Amino acid sequence: MSEKSQNSISAADFKRKIESKNPPQILDIRTDEEFEDFNFGGKHILFENLLNDLSQIEFLKNKNAVIICYTGLQSEIARSILAKKGFSKLKNLAGGIEAYLGI
Repeated sequence: MSEKSQNSISAADFKRKIESKNPPQILDIRTDEEFEDFNFGGKHILFENLLNDLSQIEFLKNKNAVIICYTGLQSEIARSILAKKGFSKLKNLAGGIEAYLGI
C-alpha cells in the first residue's frame, strides 16, 4: 500500500464511515464561508491558522480523524505537516468536499 493511500480516505469510504456507529473525528480547514455553506460538524479551523495554536487540535493526536478542505490539496499539505508533529492517525479526504458532493 502506498503512503498516499495509507494517509487518505476516498469520498465513498468517508461517507460510509460518517454514517457508521463510530464516525471519525473531523478537522475542517476550509474558509468560514465554505464551512457555513456545508459541513459535517467537527473542529473548524482555518488552514492558515492551523499551526499557530496546536493546542486547539491536540485532542485529535491519537484519534482516528479526517482532515478536510474543498479539493483535498490543502488538507493533504496540512495532514503531512501534522503527521510530523505526532498526529499519526489523521487521514486526508481525497478530493475533498468536492469529491464527497460528487458521489
